[in-house]
Amino acid sequence: MTLKERDKKHIWHPLTQHKLHPEALAITKAKNCILTDEDGKTYIDAIASWYTCMYGHCNPYITERVYQQMQQLDQVVFSGFTHEPAVKLSEALIEILPDNQEKLFFNDNGSTSVEIGIKMALQYHFNKGEKRNTLIAFQDGFHGDTFGAMSVSGLSVYNGPFEDLLLDVKRIPTPNGENHEEILAQLETIVTQHKVAGFIYEPLVQGAAAMKMHDKAGLELILQFCKKHNIITVADEVMTGFGKTGTYFASNQLNTKPDVMCLSKALSAGLLPMAITSCSQKIYDAFYSNDIAKGLFHGHTYSGNPLACTAALAGIELLTSKEIQDNISTIITSHKTFGKHIRQHHKVASIRQTGIIFALDLNIKMERYGNLRDKLFNFFMSKGVFLRPLGATIYILAPYTISKKELEKVYVTIEEALEIL
Repeated sequence: MTLKERDKKHIWHPLTQHKLHPEALAITKAKNCILTDEDGKTYIDAIASWYTCMYGHCNPYITERVYQQMQQLDQVVFSGFTHEPAVKLSEALIEILPDNQEKLFFNDNGSTSVEIGIKMALQYHFNKGEKRNTLIAFQDGFHGDTFGAMSVSGLSVYNGPFEDLLLDVKRIPTPNGENHEEILAQLETIVTQHKVAGFIYEPLVQGAAAMKMHDKAGLELILQFCKKHNIITVADEVMTGFGKTGTYFASNQLNTKPDVMCLSKALSAGLLPMAITSCSQKIYDAFYSNDIAKGLFHGHTYSGNPLACTAALAGIELLTSKEIQDNISTIITSHKTFGKHIRQHHKVASIRQTGIIFALDLNIKMERYGNLRDKLFNFFMSKGVFLRPLGATIYILAPYTISKKELEKVYVTIEEALEIL
């Protein structure tokens, strides 16, 4: 019996309607940018397995470090205990985070990092003796699947059954260079009518909203407005973090730094689950008290796992290396060249790029999860390229270690796909 057949017996996959998509592709091996299935067919992982394996799969620099750590300390409770990998990671991470970030709260996935960020924003005001219960978020944002993260997400295809149970959230448009005054007017109305605790945002690029990209100056105005009104700003860098936008973090490109940052995915280099919610000293100080009830009572069994911390530390060492930084520059240049070429195609409505994130919109109407989108996905896979279109948007977010030959195959396959639509 094949892995695919055995899988069907018991496994319920994420983001899957099993009646429409009854089979999962069985992957048996991964190395650098290549996935291999149980039949021996190979695929270029052009989305780094949901933006995690940015240094390639099974990177020997990372796996060797984790193997060595396994012999020393595998897991220990992080409440009341600490260990070398967590301390070293905290020191390395603070070096590359925006300079106002001072404290790190360890957790285990992107949704929970956002959940903690939301709790920090709400409890910050509560601890100060001021009850604020409204949050602001962008339209079409996506921040995760747990209840707080789901509340601030605007993609109702995920949230429909739960909308009556969510937190109070007011949504604003993303800044596009022409709507700044409109957004600021909306914000003025919101803060007049509601007690706003925090603003959560994906800086510069909204991943699940089909790589929707923001106007930097407009986002700056929003953050300045929040600062003026003591609204806690929470930057969700789960997708954008660790070099993808051309800087270590998208927030590095803005003058107004976030109060809180949510990190996961590439944080632990795609090897082990981990997340971190970082914050400024100002946020931490609001929880620092002789009153035990003012503490942040949130915890995960595997918080600060030594193996995940070791993988993350090795990943940061690679990220900050000249080799990876040169690779990032090469990918950015390659995307720009491809963009100039493909934008002329009659089936391409628009293209956009931030760092190594490249996206093109088709001028064809297509549902987010529909037959035409599935046709496109299946074509890519038949050509040995793993791309996961978001409706009518095709995007590339490949590992930093992708070769020029592999990247060229991704470009050619996209161009070929336009001819089947």
